[in-house]
Amino acid sequence: MNSEPQKEHEWLQQLVGEWSVEITASMGPDQPPTNTQGTETVRSLGGLWTLGEGQGVCPDGSPVTSLMTLGFDSAKGRYVGSFIASMMSMIWHYDGALDADRKALVLDTEGPSMAGDGAMAKYQDVITFLSPGHRTLTSRALGPDGQWTEFMSAHYRRKA
Repeated sequence: MNSEPQKEHEWLQQLVGEWSVEITASMGPDQPPTNTQGTETVRSLGGLWTLGEGQGVCPDGSPVTSLMTLGFDSAKGRYVGSFIASMMSMIWHYDGALDADRKALVLDTEGPSMAGDGAMAKYQDVITFLSPGHRTLTSRALGPDGQWTEFMSAHYRRKA
């Protein structure tokens, strides 16, 4: 059951390295955006997976650690992965694809609605490479009107 890396796996390898990150997040429609900073270390697992461990602080100042796994499931023909963080008990499961120009990876997921009503909602995390040393991660939620609303953006810059 040995898998050999394919071009889809190679796309993920550009994530590997040491990154500094600046994050802007909206905590609600009636609250000003918050800004935080952190770091991320991404390593490869056999050329098939990437493991990204992030360190930073929550808007309330408490420390947070996160782990994002990404890979390409050759049988499904889809990118897959997960996201967990030290301040939440839920695991987010990713299923996604590259956009047409192969610069952005759009990852679909589901989680608790931000409305706090106990319902589940659809979300997307989008990783976009602006250059080899600069990428973004934007998070957005699908609203009842069928429109995506961005609530978080992060700029990752490769450390020298």
